[in-house]
Amino acid sequence: MTDAAAPGSDRVLLQAAGLTRRFGGLAAVQNVSIELRRGEVHAVIGTNGAGKSTLVNMLSGELAPSDGTIRLAGTDITRWSQPKRARAGIGRSYQRTNIFNEFSVFENARLSAQAAHQRVWAFWQGARNCARSGPVAEAAIDAVGLSRHAAEAAAILSHGGKRQLEIAMCLATRPQVLLLDEPLAGMGAEETERMLGLLAALKAEHAMLLVEHDMDAVFRIADRITVMVNGEVIASDVPQAIRRNADVRVAYLGEDA
Repeated sequence: MTDAAAPGSDRVLLQAAGLTRRFGGLAAVQNVSIELRRGEVHAVIGTNGAGKSTLVNMLSGELAPSDGTIRLAGTDITRWSQPKRARAGIGRSYQRTNIFNEFSVFENARLSAQAAHQRVWAFWQGARNCARSGPVAEAAIDAVGLSRHAAEAAAILSHGGKRQLEIAMCLATRPQVLLLDEPLAGMGAEETERMLGLLAALKAEHAMLLVEHDMDAVFRIADRITVMVNGEVIASDVPQAIRRNADVRVAYLGEDA
């Protein structure tokens, strides 16, 4: 993409306005607006069925909105396909680990790098001889702390290691924006600490959206929090203000107003 924001800038990289998704007569997401800035972790929280994953699917291009617009660095991408958005700089992870267990850690990352920068004209060249994808994959693996496991089959990684690998696969596509759907799900305390450290290290050069149910982790890592209930946003503010918000305490945090 041209006119990219400089590292460390608080420029809005991904902006959604009035996003709505209807399934028949049901509005799973209703008039949601959100901005993701480089250098910030923007958490989206809400109970099951609040519309969080539907929102992420619209931002990533896997689901078309019924209404609303999405802009990436100022460019309208509302009707772009998921592969086109990925090539433009939007990476995402999923609630369930989405890796190739039979391949090595390195091969998983290299496949992602090659998918993002396809060279269909070089069909005679073996993947191992691609001068670009190898270094990109190595850098992504190193960024998430998996270099010593590069030659190992992905299947033997711990649960937390597999989640780290999925983020490495995102990084291998060279994204500006990271959409992370419950990256801490199923993790123990040590793995959670490792992942939070990784997210903190990555946010300086990325705009990040985090969907997560671990409230302790959310309030530790998030710079801004958007709260969804029944497909709508009931609050969006800095963590301290969200803690004090009476509607949030009643609807989600389970406290008395």
